[in-house]
Amino acid sequence: MCGIFGYIGPKDAVKTTLAGLKKLEYRGYDSAGIAGVKNGQILHCKEVGKVSILESRVEQSHLSLDIAIAQTRWATHGKPSKVNAHPHFDQKQSLALVHNGIIENHSALRKMLAEKGIECISQTDTEVVAHLIGLFYQGDLLKAVQKAVTLLKGAFAIALVHCDFPDQIIAIAHQSTLLVGIGENEAFISSDSYAFAEHTREVIYLENSEIAVVHANKVDIYDSTHAKISKKIEKLPVTSGDSSKGHFDHYTLKEIHEQPQTIHRALMSRINEEFGTAEFEELNSDTIDFTSIERILIVACGTSWHAGCLAQYMFEDKARIPVQVEIASEFRYKNPVILPNTLAIAISQSGETADTVAAVRELKAKGSKVLSICNVQGSTLVRESDTSIFLRAGPEIGVCSTKAFTSQVTVLALLCLMMARMRHMGKQEGQDFLYALRSLPENVQVILDNSHQIESIAKKYASFQNFFFLGRHYMFPTCLEGALKLKEISYINANGYPAGEMKHGPIALINEECPTVALCANQMTFEKLHSNLMEVKSRSGPIIAIAQKDCDHCSEDQDALDDVADDIVWVPAITDALAPIPTAVVMQLLAYYIAKERGTDIDQPRNLAKSVTVE
Repeated sequence: MCGIFGYIGPKDAVKTTLAGLKKLEYRGYDSAGIAGVKNGQILHCKEVGKVSILESRVEQSHLSLDIAIAQTRWATHGKPSKVNAHPHFDQKQSLALVHNGIIENHSALRKMLAEKGIECISQTDTEVVAHLIGLFYQGDLLKAVQKAVTLLKGAFAIALVHCDFPDQIIAIAHQSTLLVGIGENEAFISSDSYAFAEHTREVIYLENSEIAVVHANKVDIYDSTHAKISKKIEKLPVTSGDSSKGHFDHYTLKEIHEQPQTIHRALMSRINEEFGTAEFEELNSDTIDFTSIERILIVACGTSWHAGCLAQYMFEDKARIPVQVEIASEFRYKNPVILPNTLAIAISQSGETADTVAAVRELKAKGSKVLSICNVQGSTLVRESDTSIFLRAGPEIGVCSTKAFTSQVTVLALLCLMMARMRHMGKQEGQDFLYALRSLPENVQVILDNSHQIESIAKKYASFQNFFFLGRHYMFPTCLEGALKLKEISYINANGYPAGEMKHGPIALINEECPTVALCANQMTFEKLHSNLMEVKSRSGPIIAIAQKDCDHCSEDQDALDDVADDIVWVPAITDALAPIPTAVVMQLLAYYIAKERGTDIDQPRNLAKSVTVE
């Protein structure tokens, strides 16, 4: 989950590296550090906290480097501290090293080093790698690195510099993404191409224990057998989306407000109104025969898993295809039964989620075809899938996912429609569903235009420490997403629950200090949910309802909710399958304004990172 960046070339190495590191801060911000070579010495600076703290310290120290590597850390082994911050060094301080991933056998390696008189001073798994290379170094740095890598178990991306080689950076990747950006007489090493995209769009992807010896004007690459290999230089796609906050206080709020546009982009050029279906130019139909699919298996984590759960309801309801949804971090340790004609769908905003990528590798090893739904072209997930659909949501900087989630649900709805029309769904039903999809941007804009009401409700409830989110049918997975948003940025204990299950235990927690957010925008289950809310109300639980207006039964629903809910947020009416999208936007705003009232760090909440690249 850490971000690493390196630079070699004619530009100011310190400024260029820190600028790149800032763009990787979404991957972790417990500590940050930079190191490099100057006048035959390894110089460094590292600090606890965000990159801005490191930058201030670097300016004060007037640090100057000819080449540089840096890391922004999400702590795995060892609490955030200067000692545990990267870079790490060998015993002679002749090399500096930064790392993303986990060295699973670090304890055994630490013991082996101790037996040779080499003591680690940090609690990290990373430091052992620096000491190993230092131990093996006898003038040939590449050979020392190759020997050390053969002893490492786990997933790792590593960049290192050595005082004897002031004109090169060595980069290593194994089951953890690391890219080399190729510029004009300059090169970049990064965990994400986004960090150097303004400088160059030519990139080499490292994988499978490959080692790159990076100079300003050339890159030599060696495979796991130590053989020198030639790798294709690929071209990064031009991505759309403004990465500044604009006039918004936080990236998260900006990204919430971008959703009418991002949903529109997810739909754009994918609608065939004449035939009432969806089309995806990027899908490789030669690889996957969608007409022969008999089962769907979805793997994802976090918010993407919630989108997958909604897709399960949708595909079974509309396309009549049985669907199994798995949390990728659990699925990868199962011995799954993959039946013939099963389509695997892997969902990840970043395309770098370690557990999802590992699940895909397991699926492909068992012969399954994999379709990925992702926001980042060229990501690991996209490169390892058979075909992909892109969200087109643009950069999502806020750690909690907002616009990516609604784009995922939109894309999954289009895919569901395409497969339903290949089967039994009639043209008119398909056209009606497309009409509902096309109304989503406008519906979301209505909610955003009335966000002041949600802000007022948020202020009323911001002091509460426990929340329930209740819903039925499509609204159950939506509850899980709403509860997650509140937990992520407000640090409030929140639980999403199927409303019918409250009587089976959780209702014991309901009292006047535990508000319930009731997701009432599912017309099919409204009456049942209303009965559940009466049970909550009879136990003095405050209720915030999210419900539809301007629907066939809305006047009756409003009367019923007025009697039970303390506060109501009305959303435009839409078919049940798509109602989670406007409902999710309300919950995003509610979580945002509660977090703002509580004074939390909304864009970079504690203990979290945007891209979960470790297990």
